[in-house]
This record gives sequence, C-alpha cells and structure tokens, in this order.
Amino acid sequence: MDHGLADYQKLQIRQYAPRSIRETAEGKYWRHFKAPIVSKQFGAVSHIDFCQQYPFDLAATASTRVILYNGRAPNVVSRTISRFKDVAYSGCFRSDGRLVVAGGQDGIVQVFDANSRSVLRQFKAHKRSTRVARFGADKLHVLSGSDDVTARWWDVSSGTQVLRLDGHRDYVRAAAGSPNSSDVWATGSYDHCVKLWDLRAGNSAILGLDHGAPVEDVTFFPTGALAVTAGGNYLCVWDVLGGGRLLKRLDNFQKTVTCVRLSQLAGPESAAAPRMLAGSLDGHVKIFELDSFRVTHASKYPAPVLSLGLSPDCRLLAVGLADGTLSVRKHARPKVVPGAPGLPQPKPKYRRRLTAGTYRYFIRGQSSRAAATDFRVLQQRQTRLEPYDKLLRKFRHRDALDASLSTRRPEVVASLLEELAARGGLAAALAGRDAKGLRPLLRHLVKYIGEPRYTKLLSNVGHRLLDTYAEVVGASPAVDQLWRALHDRVVEELGVMGQLAQLAGALEPLLAASLAAGAGI
Repeated sequence: MDHGLADYQKLQIRQYAPRSIRETAEGKYWRHFKAPIVSKQFGAVSHIDFCQQYPFDLAATASTRVILYNGRAPNVVSRTISRFKDVAYSGCFRSDGRLVVAGGQDGIVQVFDANSRSVLRQFKAHKRSTRVARFGADKLHVLSGSDDVTARWWDVSSGTQVLRLDGHRDYVRAAAGSPNSSDVWATGSYDHCVKLWDLRAGNSAILGLDHGAPVEDVTFFPTGALAVTAGGNYLCVWDVLGGGRLLKRLDNFQKTVTCVRLSQLAGPESAAAPRMLAGSLDGHVKIFELDSFRVTHASKYPAPVLSLGLSPDCRLLAVGLADGTLSVRKHARPKVVPGAPGLPQPKPKYRRRLTAGTYRYFIRGQSSRAAATDFRVLQQRQTRLEPYDKLLRKFRHRDALDASLSTRRPEVVASLLEELAARGGLAAALAGRDAKGLRPLLRHLVKYIGEPRYTKLLSNVGHRLLDTYAEVVGASPAVDQLWRALHDRVVEELGVMGQLAQLAGALEPLLAASLAAGAGI
C-alpha cells in the first residue's frame, strides 16, 4: 500500500546534547592567530617590545643583541643592534619609534638611533647589571633599574642623571610609567616590593606594595587607577588610587609568572575590551578579561616563557622562550587603532548610483530581511525524504534499517530503531537476516554500545539479536568474530563502570567532609 506523501511524517532525528563545550567567540579569536613564525636566537629572548607607531615594529632582546623586526613582515629583520660588551636587556622603543633604549650586563644604559643603530647616549652610573630601561612619556627622559638596588632617572638631551631612587633592598627588575602622569612610575624588585614614585617629590616613594614574592614585571591598567604585578606563581591587581589595596590575586599558574601585558583592543569584535596577557615558566600564556579576571584562553609553548608582547593593532602576538625561540603569530583581522601615528587612512569606497539603467536596480530588495512587524507568506515546499524514510513509508522495515546503517550516523540509526520499536516492527527488521545482513548491524553495536547515549537502546537490540540467532551461531566465521568483539567490548565497559563505581565510593566521604567544613559543621 502506497500512502501519500502528505500523510507521512518524516523521521525526526533525535537531538543529543553536544559532546563537549562549544568554543566561544573569545576562543575562536585567539585561535585565529596563525601558525607561528619561529626564529632561533643565540640566547634566551628576555624582552619583547612593540613600537606604538605604525607599522608597529618589534624589538626582541636576546643574548648580546636587540633585533628589530618589520611589523608588516615579522619574518624580516630590519635592524640588529649588537653594540654591547655583554648580555643586553630590556630593549624598548621610544613612543615615536625613532630611538631604542637598552640596558646591559655591564650596567651601562644605551640609547640608539633605530635607523642607523648608532649610539646616541650612554649612562654609566649603575654599578651592576641594568635589567630594565624605559622611555618616559615626554620622550626626553629614561628610567632604568639595576641589580645595584637603585632606579635612576636620566635626561636624554644632556646625558646626565636627574634623580636616583633609593628604597629597594634587592635587584630592581621591573618598571612601568603611569598613563595618567609622566612623573609617576612603579618599580618592582626581588625584595617582594613594588614602589610608586612621584619624580616631582624627590627620591622618596609615595606608596609601597607587598607582592609577597620576587617581582618579575609590573604594568598599569589603561586608566592608570589600577596596576598589576607578576611574581611567584601568581598575579596581583592593586587599586593604586585607593591607597594600594589588593583587589585580586590570580593563582592560575604552576610556576613563576615572568611577564604581563595589557591590550586595550584585544578580543572578538562582539566583545572587544581590554585584555591582560601573562606568561610563565610553565610554558603557558593565559589571557584574562578584566571584569572578573577570568581566564578566557590559554596557549601552551614548548619551553618556559620569558617575555611576550601584543602589537597595538592586535595583529602580532610575539612570545619569547628560554630556549632562544621567538614565536610570532599573525592575526588575519587587525584592529583599527584610533589616532595611531603614521597609520594609513583607508580610501573611501566608490559607490555606483542605483538607477534604472543598471541590472541591480531590478533585483533590489531581494536580499533584504523581513522586519519583525512584517507579515510573512511562506512558500510551500515539497518535503524531501531520505532513503530510509521512503522505505519506512512503504513498511519495508528491514530495508529501512539497512539504509540508516549505510549513513554511518549513529543518531539516525538510534532514531530509526526507536521508531521501529514504537511501530512494533523492530522484530521484523532484525529477523530473517543472512551473514551479509548481520555484519553491518553487529559492527554498529560493537562501535557504539559503549557510548552512554546509545548503550540502553543498543543493549536491548543486542539481546533481541542473541535470542533470534542463537541457534545459528558458528555458521559464519565472520559473524562469530563480530560476536566475540561485541562480547569483549561489553566486558571492557563493565570493567570501566566497576572502576568508576569504586572511585565514586572513595570520593563520596571526601566530598561530604568538604561540604561539612564549608558549612561550618
């Protein structure tokens, strides 16, 4: 009997919960940084800095060199500054990209011309190695920190020391200028302290913060009201304007956090907001959003991370490793940096006028979307049936089951088996099969009977098959092999379930004790 198509309801494929958590827009954004451009240096890449002016060149400090890379082609070395007697440290651009400052193992702070690589200034007051050097926001001064436990403020124009900042009791390894004032600086030391200085008030610190571990890095938030310090295996976020109150401690790393950076434009277009990036000796780079300081993404590198940097337009993500590897990843969609000096302005697009003399005039509106208040007239479309639907409509249950097995989609097979059971046709679909017809069904059982979402249904099908074909077991070696494989799979799953039951029994008292302690019982 052939029923009309209008009387037949298509088989509804059962929808199961997703197997894993779907990737968020944040995760997709960070994964869209392409495969890294890797360059091997002569020593550990101890510092990375991006120029703030387009094309956002990259400065990487490694061994006795500061290597400058072209921001548009990060695999191209534009300059190499190697005028150091020993190891170089903390190569940084001035905000206009014309000068580069770097410290050294010999304690000398040097200022270079970024184009000619010539030495413009040398500051020689430090007695031990200088691990940090930064240009001031006024472009005319440099702050340096040294292992001689001092920080010094230099005048680039005259080449003289303006101020010496005493107060730390161990190596000074970090420094950052406040975005609110060119005279406010923060320095971090291995004495576990971060000190804030107002250079207009002399060499007395205006605020001290106890990080609790040797401080490896410090930076201000874009607003200047907060600061973050890195050291030990954690980060600390401080309310600077609120008297140095600790707002948050982030224990998301297994080893020492070596570097931390903030980017104002990072993240997907739907949620572009400041992000915090931190790298650690455990080889991880983690990204935090700044509302609840939750980790939104993490990347694993093959060696300890010593330095990292993100270009102002979020196009390049550079990471320096302890084994001398410089990894640079490029994003396909850079952000537009408002007011960035030297940024080329996009040309306005020419738009052709829409007149009756063009073809587009007659097809206008076809791609427009209906408004919420519009009345929609739905076009009646003929229902397209799958092969198993056509056979099921003709009550050919065995052939419909074979057609569903040929799709190799377990959710289709499960939906069809449930439909046959509801119609009372499951027994007819399973019976009357030869060895050739049994093999696809047994293969399906072996493959999917261990999945929790299909276990109950396929177990019932397996019992029916055993009841139906018990008398002919041994007639076909190929079918017997599949029966043994099904037996082994069931035994394996039972063993796993037993182990899980034992584990649940061992965890139950521990969880109960933890809940009781949390409730104060």
